[in-house]
Order: sequence, then C-alpha cells, then structure tokens
Amino acid sequence: MNQRIEEETAARGAADRAAPAAGSVPDGPGRIDPEQWPDVARVPRSRVRAALARVLLRQVARRTGLGLQLPGGPAPAPGLPVLRVNRPDAFHRRLGVGGLIGFGEAYQAGDWDADDLAGVLTALARSPQTLVPPRLQWLRRLYVPRHPVSEHNTPDGARDNIRRHYDLSNDLFALFLDPTMTYSSALFEEDAAGRPVAEWGLLEAAQHRKIDRLLDLVGVGEGTRLLEIGSGWGELALRAARRGATVLTLTLSEEQRDLAVAKLDAAGVGDRVEVRLQDYRAVDGEFDAVVSVEMIEAVGAQYWPAYFATIDRVLAPGGKAAVQAITMAHERVEATKDTYTWIHKYIFPGGIIPSREAVEQVTAEHTGLRVVRADRFGQHYAETLRLWRERFGARRGEVAALGFDGVFRRMWDLYLAYSEAGFRTGYLDVQQLLLARG
Repeated sequence: MNQRIEEETAARGAADRAAPAAGSVPDGPGRIDPEQWPDVARVPRSRVRAALARVLLRQVARRTGLGLQLPGGPAPAPGLPVLRVNRPDAFHRRLGVGGLIGFGEAYQAGDWDADDLAGVLTALARSPQTLVPPRLQWLRRLYVPRHPVSEHNTPDGARDNIRRHYDLSNDLFALFLDPTMTYSSALFEEDAAGRPVAEWGLLEAAQHRKIDRLLDLVGVGEGTRLLEIGSGWGELALRAARRGATVLTLTLSEEQRDLAVAKLDAAGVGDRVEVRLQDYRAVDGEFDAVVSVEMIEAVGAQYWPAYFATIDRVLAPGGKAAVQAITMAHERVEATKDTYTWIHKYIFPGGIIPSREAVEQVTAEHTGLRVVRADRFGQHYAETLRLWRERFGARRGEVAALGFDGVFRRMWDLYLAYSEAGFRTGYLDVQQLLLARG
C-alpha cells in the first residue's frame, strides 16, 4: 500500500508542476510522508463523488459569497474571500469521498489555498447547516463517520487523547502563546462599541483578566482550598497561590505537568500548589472552590455526568465552581454529537463542545449544582485566535526547526483559522459558568 501511496504522491507532484500557476502557496506541504500522513498522501479514486463535489462546491460558493479560483479560470469578483484551487481533481475527490475531513486533508496536502484563510472559513461558517442542500442531506451518511471507540474518554482513552495534543511540545506552544502560556480565551478590554481591543502587547494582561475573573467568581483568597481540573501550564494555579490559596491542579499531560512545576517553583509558590498527573474522576478531598478552564470540551458527552458529579462530590458546603467552556447552540450539539470531524481526527480526538442547555440538563439530573451566572465573550476568543494564528504564521521557520513538517504547519494554520471563524460568526461562543448548589 505504501508503494501505491508513494506513486500517487509522485504523480500528484508532477501534475502540480505541469498545472497553470494559480497563485503562490505561502507554505506548501513539501514531501508528504505516507507513514505519518497516510490519508493526506493518498488521493481517493471515486470520480462520481468528485463530480458531485464539484457541482456542490460551486453552489456553496454562490450561496456564501465565496470566490472560487480555478487554474486558468477567471478571477473572482473583487472583495470576496477567495478559495484558490491548486489541484482540482485531487481536491474534488477528497471532498466527494471525505466531506469536511477531505476538505481539511486537501488543505494539508496543498490541493487548495487562500490568502485570507480565516476569511474563507468565516464565509463557510456563517451557515454550516446549509452547505449541503436539504434534498441532499441524506448523503451525509455516506461520508460522515462515527467516533472510533478507541478515542472514547475512558481513563486510558482520555490520557491518550490529551497526550496527542498537549504533549506535542512545550516549545511549540511557546512559539505562539503569550508569556503566561495560557491556551484558552483571553478577556480583553472593550471599546465604546463593546468590541474587544486586541493586539499582541495586550494579550498577557487579557489572560490575567480572564483568570482573575474566574478566581473572583468562586471567591479565591487567603486560605481557600482550590481544585483546578485541567492545569494548562500553571498560570491560574500560580495566580491563585499568590492570593494565599492552596491549590491542587490536575492534568493528564506530562509535558504540561513538568513545565508547570518548574514555573511554580521559579515563582516561589511551589509549596502552595500540587500539580498532579491524575484523571479528574480519581480525585478525592474537599475543596472550597473548583475551577476548570476549557477542559469540558475534552471530556466527551457520555462522561459529562461524571465530570460534574466529581465537582459536586468534592465541593465543600457553601463552595462554588467556575467552568469556562466553549459552547455552541444546543440544536447543533444534538445534530453533530455523533459526528467524527477533521478536528477530531487531527487536533482534538475524543472532544465535543457542549451547550449551556446541556450543562444545565446534566447538572440538574446528576448533581445538586445549578448554573447561577453565565458570562459570554465569544468575540474575545476570535481575537485571541487571530493573535495566536498570526504569531504561529510569523514563526513558521521556528516551528519547522522543531521538527514539524509542512503538512503539520498547514494543519495548524487550518485549525486556528477554522476555530477563529467559528467564534467570528457566532457558531461558537465561550462562557464562564458559575455553579453553586441550589
């Protein structure tokens, strides 16, 4: 099989050289390693589905106001975000066979490109449920796979899923995160119109503002016993310890644990914080407050009851919990909860984004906790992601020097732009939810 993949990759490279120029590719994938990227190296063979995808793509472009540039074709109308197709046959085959997973793999392979990647994805994200016409929705079952059992978030599965993302390399994350190494939405100051004021030099303060609001919500101060589910790289635990709290923070990432411990020791608060490599389901003890920042997305819907039951079990009488969660509309959660996506396959295996309604339903059925306050700030996440994406792009050479190839770099370009588009259009939101016993 690998020989055939190599032959197809070589043939595709020859076709690239022979094809008319369709604009520059800023950071092409280079040689695609078929061992590391088998489904990116291999182009599906179905011409029937490719023909259907070609027709649908043109219809989608017209409906969404997307410019479509084909080799040798006319230039799209000025002012439109332009999806530039470099290899039409390969692109349409991937799209026809793999749907949105194929769409993402086609970008990784360099089959299509965009000078304004976030703009193209924002146009597509404005009404994702209408990308396939209603009369053809039944076709989804042909190309939308289910979540593999191997990626379910059992204790062992959760450990493997987290390692596949967070243990990539601390050095990689340091290239595009701010000095706090905070990998969740910042909270910026806003202008008179309520828009976040976001630039790189303001990101560190905006991350501290987000953390401080969470700690304020649950009343963290001198003597507070705080549990954090999902350590990140230790910045929240550090700020809580500086308030006089004692902190137990949990992670499944060895890379995060090691850096967090070193960071906390260097800040002089290591004696107030325990960073434990442990699944949240195994935690014991009693805590005055619990915080969890963008961890619920990695839990999996079938384990949401266990997640909130754990918080309820360890929370002391009168205690409060604050959960920062990426959310989507409840009807989209119901429609997509069993769908296996490109993000699952390449970025966050086992993940699912909840809705506020899902959180309220689970807590009502399985705990004594109730959501008593919700603060939304989705446009702040769009700006956070824009800053990360720009930083990642500006440091491509350093990413490559760490050993990450062109396919990986394009994968992360797409992931960051895709996420930004979700928040930009309101398809995704982020909320800080305050929970207390009813």
